[in-house]
Amino acid sequence: MNIKKLFLAVAATLLVNGAALAADKLRMGVEAAYPPFNNKDTSGQVVGFDVDIGKALCAKMEVECEIVTSDWDGIIPALQSQKFDFLVSSMSITPERSEVVDFTNPYYSNKLQFIAKKGDDFKTDGDSLKGKVIGAQRATLSGTWLEDKYGMDVDLKLYDTSENAFLDLTSGRLDAILADKYASYDWLKSDAGKDFEFKGDAVEQSDKIGIAVRKGDALRDKLNAALQEIIADGTYKKINDKYFPFSIL
Repeated sequence: MNIKKLFLAVAATLLVNGAALAADKLRMGVEAAYPPFNNKDTSGQVVGFDVDIGKALCAKMEVECEIVTSDWDGIIPALQSQKFDFLVSSMSITPERSEVVDFTNPYYSNKLQFIAKKGDDFKTDGDSLKGKVIGAQRATLSGTWLEDKYGMDVDLKLYDTSENAFLDLTSGRLDAILADKYASYDWLKSDAGKDFEFKGDAVEQSDKIGIAVRKGDALRDKLNAALQEIIADGTYKKINDKYFPFSIL
């Protein structure tokens, strides 16, 4: 084999190996501001239910995963611009979002519920909510639900993160917030949330949470297959039980 042919053969081998390496590593997008589903611990590590699920899926797909964080408001554009390969950040599957990204099968189900101070006679019917100052996270199902249903009747305050909404609730700037029940469940057990409680019934019973990928990406099928596997072999239940004393699937 002459030098030119040898060079071409080596180059082709490197190209194939490089593609294989690239296929064996994926970037997982998370907000990292939504405990207990995704947040940073005291050491700065990104942790939570979403992260554990994402890592379990990567293990089943036999790929290395790197965590990439993004602000919630720009998290779908970040996925579309290829800052990460899939988005596992407690995102509700909605028709509007499904127009711009593809979702896997749901990996948990959610509910929306009002939270207000313990002892307050806070009622959640439309007439009682008129004039109330209600908080929610911007660009979430809870924020959209409030805007659509009571946008003209309540003083709606939207926040960049759920943590900031909780801060204003504890400081008395809000009468209540509407938030995801399972994320709020964790907060209500904390020192900050001990004086607050759920009010009324859940207002959204069919909120399904999925993993988002770019439109047409075959990664969705691989993630769905891996999700089925971790549910079947008990891995999902172990992760669920780490965070909740009840199933959220």
